[in-house]
Amino acid sequence: MTKAGSKGGNLRDKLDGNELDLSLSDLNEVPVKELAALPKATILDLSCNKLTTLPSDFCGLTHLVKLDLSKNKLQQLPADFGRLVNLQHLDLLNNRLVTLPVSFAQLKSLKWLDLKDNPLDPVLAKVAGDCLDEKQCKQCANKVLQHMKAMQADQERERQRRLEVEREAEKKREAKQRAKEAQERELRKREKAEEKERRRKEYDALKAAKREQEKKPKKETNQAPKIQVRLPSPQATTPEAHSVLGCAEAAAAAAAVCGGWAGCLSGDRAAAAAPLHQCERHLRQCSPGPAPP
Repeated sequence: MTKAGSKGGNLRDKLDGNELDLSLSDLNEVPVKELAALPKATILDLSCNKLTTLPSDFCGLTHLVKLDLSKNKLQQLPADFGRLVNLQHLDLLNNRLVTLPVSFAQLKSLKWLDLKDNPLDPVLAKVAGDCLDEKQCKQCANKVLQHMKAMQADQERERQRRLEVEREAEKKREAKQRAKEAQERELRKREKAEEKERRRKEYDALKAAKREQEKKPKKETNQAPKIQVRLPSPQATTPEAHSVLGCAEAAAAAAAVCGGWAGCLSGDRAAAAAPLHQCERHLRQCSPGPAPP
């Protein structure tokens, strides 16, 4: 690659007042660092070279007031070309430009523009006009700036619209997520309540079983008959009294074996818990007659 510093000599040698002429230097790359070191060079001529692109740091040369890039092979300008806010005169004649960057609308100081002999977009070409003389070039600068400002406004509106769509989509996603989380919380709450109800029922069932267990021995005790036998006084003993006393003792023995006074005294075999022959044996001791059938 050919640079002005190697083929064209020292840039300071080419500086004439505030004008730096690098035209016809067979350049295919712009010596940006060397140009940045010459802020006094507000007029720069890079015409009739082999430039196909401009580096992004070229837009840092904000001291430029007049720039001639005519008769090169530029296919596009840097996206931030609008940073050259002091630029008043711009010659882009005979390049390969189709469009201009939107930031071109920021060149508020631009008074003169030539876009002839470029394969411009039809809309942009119509706006630019012919640029055949000074007046038309000034009109070109004004019209192109207005056109680029309108494009910039359209792009900004489109950007805002996309942002709004994205925000709405994000809100919907957040609302959906909140609804999902609320549903999950409700499900966990319901499961917790069901688990608590199940445990409460188990607890109540255990308490009820325990109460039944505690009541069962008392019930059996309450069902046992209490029989009191009034025995005759020893002072009033007679043969008949002795007979009754013996019968009472036999009945008591039968009660111990048969399971109760009532069954043995009444002769009710079904009421006796002991074997029937034991109950009958005790009854025969109390009765002068044969044992009840």
